[in-house]
Amino acid sequence: MVQTHGARAADASPSTSAATTAARVVGTIFLLLGVLGFIPGITTNYDTMQFAGHESEAMLFGIFQVSVLHNILHLILGAALLAAGRAAAAAKGMLIGGGVVLLALGLYGALVDQQSTANFFPMNGADNWLHLLTGLGLLLLALLPGSRQDRSSDTIDASRPSESSATDATRSHRPGSGPVYGH
Repeated sequence: MVQTHGARAADASPSTSAATTAARVVGTIFLLLGVLGFIPGITTNYDTMQFAGHESEAMLFGIFQVSVLHNILHLILGAALLAAGRAAAAAKGMLIGGGVVLLALGLYGALVDQQSTANFFPMNGADNWLHLLTGLGLLLLALLPGSRQDRSSDTIDASRPSESSATDATRSHRPGSGPVYGH
């Protein structure tokens, strides 16, 4: 048996897939959100930021309620997605795992009283919607097709000519140049 790869596969690295690209892009976004959450001005009411708890009035972009813990979670999720973006299976698994975590956070935030101590993360309505939609988005990204190399690889038996090579030889035969034998 001989392993052959299509022309596109030769140009693609082994880890090039929709899932790895998605994990890298989303990971970069989460890392940026985590860093931006610690920058005064980008995060309004920065001086009121708490480690955790609903008392934190710090708002990323003036919209999303954040705390030190919330920003750290963004950094961890971003780093994990970037690391997983090196291999298709890991990227797909991390997109699913991250999607489930974000959906759970969105649901938790929607169900818990935002002024109670149970809102330890803290999250407001904008956070809840963002977590729900982002979680759903990550799950959908995990469903994207596999790597380009996986789709264009073929395993053939080198001891037998393929049908396409016989067909190609017949097609390239010019009329009047004699019969084609052995194909």
